[in-house]
Amino acid sequence: MKPSTRRRLFRGVLYAIFILAVAAVVFVADWEAIQTNFFNPEVAAAAFPEVILIAAKNTIVYTAIAFVGGLIFGLLLALMKLSPVGPYRWVATAYIEIFRGLPALLVIFGFAFAVPIAFDWRPPGGSAGAGLIALIVVSAAYIAETIRAGIEAVPPGQREAARSLGMNPSWTMVSVVLPQAFRIITPPLTNELVILIKDTSLLFIAGMALSERELTTFARDAVSQQANATPLMVAALMYLIITLPLTQLVAKLERHNKRGR
Repeated sequence: MKPSTRRRLFRGVLYAIFILAVAAVVFVADWEAIQTNFFNPEVAAAAFPEVILIAAKNTIVYTAIAFVGGLIFGLLLALMKLSPVGPYRWVATAYIEIFRGLPALLVIFGFAFAVPIAFDWRPPGGSAGAGLIALIVVSAAYIAETIRAGIEAVPPGQREAARSLGMNPSWTMVSVVLPQAFRIITPPLTNELVILIKDTSLLFIAGMALSERELTTFARDAVSQQANATPLMVAALMYLIITLPLTQLVAKLERHNKRGR
């Protein structure tokens, strides 16, 4: 048998398996139970407009705060890690490795409960504020590595050209290196933003007032009240409405960068 014939036969078998699997799902699944428990129009309607005016709005606000805070802190950490001064590098490296290695849920729990109890500290914004501080702390570690990689990706000739024009190292970094680095890392930074949107769902562990709930907490409470899983589907739809445009933007930016290279 020719190799091309074997490949066609193998693809045909894969298609047949896929069709049989779909047919099994179609004929075996209890569609009435699925519709009643996951796609109930009356339960879905009851989630509006709060799911937009409270839950989705809070998710976007929390994401924006955590991303901006993580970006600023992450830039500082990246510059510290690239510093010629040893202690700065050691501190930044230790911080990045520790908080990239810890689960975000554990960090949120620590800032929401352990730290306030240990130091008699009331976080600004209450439980939501403590959770946001934890998200900033964690996201900064990941963003710092992304920025560091972008700075190191800038060709050394750019620095040498700036220095030949009389620029000092600090001004070279601010005016020449960082603008090019951020252009390089825009796709991965956007991807970090998408991940952060989903990580806001972990804030439920901190406990939220009704007006502070994000999408996951809102859906969890609605499922408990309605004894129906439809609010989960509504929340999932809202997450997709927020994240899908961003993932498409990431793909577009990556294609643009490839064409630029």
